[in-house]
Amino acid sequence: MKLVIIFGPQAVGKMTVGYELEKITKLKLFHNHMTIELVNPFFNYSTKTGKKLVNLFREEIFKEVAKSDMSGLIFTFIWAFNEKDDWDYIDKISNIFESKGGDVCFVELEADINERIKRNSTPYRLEHKPTKRNIDKSNIDLKKSMEKYRMNSEAGEIKKENYIRINNKNLEPAEVANIIKLEFGL
Repeated sequence: MKLVIIFGPQAVGKMTVGYELEKITKLKLFHNHMTIELVNPFFNYSTKTGKKLVNLFREEIFKEVAKSDMSGLIFTFIWAFNEKDDWDYIDKISNIFESKGGDVCFVELEADINERIKRNSTPYRLEHKPTKRNIDKSNIDLKKSMEKYRMNSEAGEIKKENYIRINNKNLEPAEVANIIKLEFGL
């Protein structure tokens, strides 16, 4: 059982790389917006109730997958490295899988702001993330979040055994997926 956590800032390509990785492995993609979009018609993710429901759905899915006979899961996440709660959350979901004998693989993606702004309005992204379809608002949120959060790690900050960092600015998603597959023997 594997949990592959693909993390990085908004519009860096987490979902797209996850989709490509799903195609070449037996792992299922669970991108972070699956639960956000499910809850959003009732409660915005920015509300306390919205966050609570999103996290409950995610946690239950993690628990069920971890005890199933599935090969594993690919999960995408924006990890704010300057927020202790995000570190705790990563530990919590890692523990769900590790406690059942699973391995957790950490994949950090990075690309510059100009590339991410370009990717923020791709048809594939907008198809799967309706809350991002207001491009102007989404671009503003993307830029503002950079002021508040540090969404890429500093050198040596992640001390996990199964960790890789990829600058995917000039790589196709399928290339990145192949790098991940080879690195972790998926």
